[in-house]
This record gives sequence, structure tokens and C-alpha cells, in this order.
Amino acid sequence: MADYESDTAFLGQKGPFFWTVFFLLNSIYISTGFTGFYIVFAGAVPPHRCHVPEVNLTDAWMEAAIPTQEVHGEVQKSTCSRYKLDVIRAYSDMGFVPGQDVNVTDIEQEPCLNGWVYSKDIYQSTIVTEWDLVCEDKWKVPFASSTLYMGYLLGSLISGQLSDRFGRKKVVFICLAGHFLCILIQSFSPTWVVFCILYFFVGAFQISLYVTSFVLGTEVLSKSMRVLFTTLGSFLHYCIGYMLLPLIAYFMRDWRPLLQILATMTVVYFPLWWYIPESPRWLVSQGRVEEAEAIVRDAAKRNRVTTPEVIFKSLEVDVASSNTRRYTMLDVLRTGNVRCITLLCLVLWMAVNIGYFGLSLNTSNLIGNPYLNCFLSAATEVPAYFVSTVLLKNCPRRHLLSTFLIAGGGFLLLIQLIPPSLYGLSLALEMVGKFGFTMLFTVVYMYTAEIYPTVMRNVGIGMCSSAARIGSITAPYIIYLGTFSKYLPYILMGSLTVGSSFVNLLLPETFGKQLPETLEEMQKCRVMRPLRRQKGCCLELGMRDKSVISTVTALSGVPNLASTAPAGSTE
Repeated sequence: MADYESDTAFLGQKGPFFWTVFFLLNSIYISTGFTGFYIVFAGAVPPHRCHVPEVNLTDAWMEAAIPTQEVHGEVQKSTCSRYKLDVIRAYSDMGFVPGQDVNVTDIEQEPCLNGWVYSKDIYQSTIVTEWDLVCEDKWKVPFASSTLYMGYLLGSLISGQLSDRFGRKKVVFICLAGHFLCILIQSFSPTWVVFCILYFFVGAFQISLYVTSFVLGTEVLSKSMRVLFTTLGSFLHYCIGYMLLPLIAYFMRDWRPLLQILATMTVVYFPLWWYIPESPRWLVSQGRVEEAEAIVRDAAKRNRVTTPEVIFKSLEVDVASSNTRRYTMLDVLRTGNVRCITLLCLVLWMAVNIGYFGLSLNTSNLIGNPYLNCFLSAATEVPAYFVSTVLLKNCPRRHLLSTFLIAGGGFLLLIQLIPPSLYGLSLALEMVGKFGFTMLFTVVYMYTAEIYPTVMRNVGIGMCSSAARIGSITAPYIIYLGTFSKYLPYILMGSLTVGSSFVNLLLPETFGKQLPETLEEMQKCRVMRPLRRQKGCCLELGMRDKSVISTVTALSGVPNLASTAPAGSTE
């Protein structure tokens, strides 16, 4: 295929057409910011204790009915047990005084047979208070969070193939409709099981919407606008929705109305169908050159530039017309260097997702106002997007990734060294870590989109995104480990992130290069030796590099795909 960017260079780098697509696509990301983290409030665990019926109990025995326990060095009322009600009722009837006539700690304990009493100081209702997801059932809260990311896994796997087959635009708006319906129906969930099932589909539609919109914008916009779209565009608008979420949740503290409001806010995007175009790159790759030319001519008209008689060269038309092959995940895995690049991207995406989602979901567990903590976590992303925009325009991708991985993970490791009395410093370090992971998210999306060719870009990003969902699924459980040791989640997230900072050094550099259009162009870019200068597109995969990849493979638990590609083979 001829160079698409050269053929459409007459459109310029900016103009009304590009700005219209830029803002319309970005507006969609606000809705994903709304819904990405509503589980932080819908699944929050308020302070609670066993319910103790007041029948025949004095005030003293009502107060003494709940045993105390030490949690993270603090003495608190037990949340999962009480002293046997029959025993303390008998003592109360006999006029005994707890602590004077009776040693309360000698009384046998029992579980919360009459349910729990939940504080309503912050939340009026959550799924935890409605279905008693505490004590023996507290595992259901991180599981509910994980179902969203399980849906991300499915959506990432199928959205790429669907949009490569049926078009970016169609998949975007189908996902918008599914996103709206699933959240709305979820707000009427009668049980925890139904909530989780619907949350799974919310995740599938949401990530499909995100990834496909990202690819659509990457392919429609010019080279300079593409950088803006992937930083100050999609991610910043996502952050706007993320920041508005705690504001909406603050005024709507019942989880059902909260979800209903978030669902209805998606409806406003449906009319955008008539204003957002299909990707001309995708149309050309499918042999639908006339439709692609019509979109490009309309873009030229809006940008007030002259359109050449023939936009796409005859060679491109012939190749596109004969290109009826549908690329799938098997095509990505079939080629040696492509499969090695994908494996390395898989590890990077897993590490970034664990850190980013782990810190984002942890805001409700931090000391202080959960709404303010969530807002600060979201607001931290704003400067990160501005900084990453400047850096992406001027810096090589691999160096950026290593720097941000070390910075983000390093600050998380430092948290365990801060004394408990300096809570403000710990919070600051966590926000700095979130800052680093936010920039990582920006760079890794841009980097991956630049590595894969047009004919399989959506499949490639979808595969990497799917693998990253393994990290997202485990993130709630890593945060759950904080119930045993509040530093354990930070140690795990920090160590994994710092360790993965060396993986990206093996990937080919894409800074300053044209986007590849075909699989053949990507095959020329091989996995690199990190300490050698690049010659041509990139260097061959050497035995030392295959050894490093084998180590990464063993750590990630993925079959060693690199070992099947002999050094120097082009496959």
C-alpha cells in the first residue's frame, strides 16, 4: 500500500475537519471517565458493626456487646463478631455490670446473626450495605470490581477484530448503546450476582468503546493532531469525566440513582453518528477506496484546501482492492518478530494496569474524605497529560517508558519507609506515583499504536489491552491485601513496575517515523538490543535478546514465543 500520509498531506496538519473530529471523539471519553471508577463509591465499605437487638439490654451491655480488636495498630470495635447475645442478656437481667461484675473478654463470641449496622455519615447506600458484603462475604467486593476488568478482557479481545471487519465507526456507536443499556439495567440489579454479570458487560462495552475510538482518532487525524488526541485529547477528557465522578457521587450517595444518572449521560453522544466519519485508512485497507476518497474530499472542503484529481495512487488502489485478507490474533502470533514485540508489550501493559488501577481503586481506603481523595487522584492526571504531551513530541518512546516506570514504581516503594504519623507525605508519594502511572498510560497507548500497522493496528492494541486486563483483574485483590498489611499493595505494585522498566528497552523505537501500513513494513522493525544503536529500521533479534525474552516469558507465565524465531529470520 502506498503511503497514506503522503497521499493526504495536502489536507495539512490542522483545520476545521481535524478539530471537529478531535473534539467529538474526545467528548465520548468523558462518559468512560464517569463509569470507569463508579465502583469506588457504589462498592464502598462504610464503618459497620454487628447489629445488637435492644431487647432486655441495659445501655452498658449494649455498649459492651461488641468486642474490640487491633487493626493496623489501632483499637477498634469488631466488625464481624459480638459476644453471645443470650449470655449478655442473662447478665443484663441479673443486673451485672460489664467490666465490674463480669470479665467481658471471657464471654464466648458469635458471628453477626442479626446482620450489621452501617454508618450513613458518608454513604446512604452501597452494594455492600444492601447485600451485606462484609466479613465472610467481603471477598465479593473485589470480585465485583474484577468483573469490570474481566469484561475489559473480553472487549479487548473481540473489539479489534470486529472493528477491523465492520469498521471503526459502527463498533464505536454499538458500544455506546450497549454501555448505556447495561449501566441502566445494572442500577436495578436485584442481587449481587446480577450486578456482577451486568458489570462484566459494562466493562466489555466500555473498553471496546475506548480502544476503537482511540484507533479511529489515530487513523483519521493528522500526524501532529494525533499526538494531541492521545494526550490532551482522549486521556484529558477521560480525566474530566473521572474528576466529575466524585462531584456527582457527592450529591448522589445512593448507588442506584448514581448509576442511573451516569447511564443517561451517555445518550447525548448518539447524534454524533452523523458527524464522525469512518476511518479512510481502514476503508483503503479494505479496498473501499471510493468511500475513503469521499471522506478525504469532504475533509479538504472543510479545511478549504484544493483536492488533487487522484488522491490515492493506482498502485495503492490495486493493492487495496486485492487485499481481502482479514488479519486476526493468529497473524500477530504467526510472525516471529511481531510475536516477540507483542509479548514485550503484553508485559508492559500488565505492569501499567496493575499500578494505575490499583492506585485508582484505593482512594476510598485512604484516610480522609473519599470524595476529595478520588478528586485528587483524578486531578493528579491533568498535569501528567500536559507533561506527557510535551515529552511525546520531543523524546524517544523507550526512554520515556523506562523513566516513568522507575519513577512511578519507585515512589510506591518509598511509601513503606514513611512513618504513620506523616500521613500527608505518604499521600503525596501516592499521588506522585499516580502521576507517573498516568504518563505511562499515555505513552504506552501512543507507542503501541505507532508500532502496529494499519491492517492489524486494532487487533494489536486489542491484544495488548486484553493481556493488560489480567493486571486490571488482579488489581482489586492486590488492594484487598491491604487488609492484612497496608504496605503490601505498594510493595507488590512498586516492585513489578520497576522490574518491568527494562523490558521496553528491547522494543523498536518509533519516534519520528511514519506509521506502518502493512504487516511487511512492521516485519522490518525487529526486536532490538537495548545497548546498540539502531541501523535502518532496527536490529536483528540476537541470542542474548532471546535469553532476556525467555526470562520475561518465565516471569509472565506466557509460553515462550521468542524461542521459535531463529536469529536473523525474517519469517
